[in-house]
Amino acid sequence: MKFRAKTEEIGNIEQLVRVCSSISKMTQLCVLRISEEHMFFILNDKVVHGGVWCQMNPKNFFEEYQMEGLAEDSNEIYLEVTPEDIVQAIKTGQYSARTLKIKLTKKSSPCLTFEIDLTSHSGRTQTFIHDVPVNVIPKRLWDDYKEPLVPQFDISVAMPPLKSLKTVTERLKNLGSYMELSASHSGEMRMRVETQQVTVSVNFKDLEVVHVDNNGSAQTQSQDRVRGRFYGAKVDIKNLLMFLSGHLVNPSRIICNIVENSAIHFFLIQEDVSIQYCMPVMNQ
Repeated sequence: MKFRAKTEEIGNIEQLVRVCSSISKMTQLCVLRISEEHMFFILNDKVVHGGVWCQMNPKNFFEEYQMEGLAEDSNEIYLEVTPEDIVQAIKTGQYSARTLKIKLTKKSSPCLTFEIDLTSHSGRTQTFIHDVPVNVIPKRLWDDYKEPLVPQFDISVAMPPLKSLKTVTERLKNLGSYMELSASHSGEMRMRVETQQVTVSVNFKDLEVVHVDNNGSAQTQSQDRVRGRFYGAKVDIKNLLMFLSGHLVNPSRIICNIVENSAIHFFLIQEDVSIQYCMPVMNQ
């Protein structure tokens, strides 16, 4: 197996740091899947941490991108990685790198080797090399990291700005540990905390209701369901706050998809990257 990527664009390096930082906020360990057309960060622990599926187009991050997978009929590479280690390796050149090179290497164990060329104040070039240990995932386990199936959602809405949601969530966390997140086909989203002493609800109105097809793409919702009914599920406020606080990629759009009492699925859309996150929900 071989993998090599290179960029000389500082904007690409900064965006790669933002993506990896966002992933590291959601999980300490994940799988990096490398193919000819895409790169993916994947977490499939839906019970404890939630499922994460981050898809990147290498052409938007690297000027040079070469890979050879396990075999001709299995032309992919699956590596278990620690996203924070990647962040720390790349941050060396986040603002002043001339070149970033990433290679799959075999030292005492498999590694992703990050080679960063920096220009010093005197004009000399300095090269920093960081070896990030990885574990190669055997082919028999590849099926565990397929793209998650998109269920039939009861409601899908375009979310308000993350900053507004984060502010409300931080205030509600002082009232309880769990929150019901719900939405209706009239374009409302509700965040509600209920305890023995008090019930507090915050509503966001005039949101766009969308339809998410089986490929995960979002379109304007055309079917007219029961407009006043709210569909929701209960989540741990700490998980929601972690999600709202962790995204540094500034997505152009975030779709919240809900299956009544069963699933809350977020779909973050940006030109360079798309991220799906299935948040664990509490049993009713």
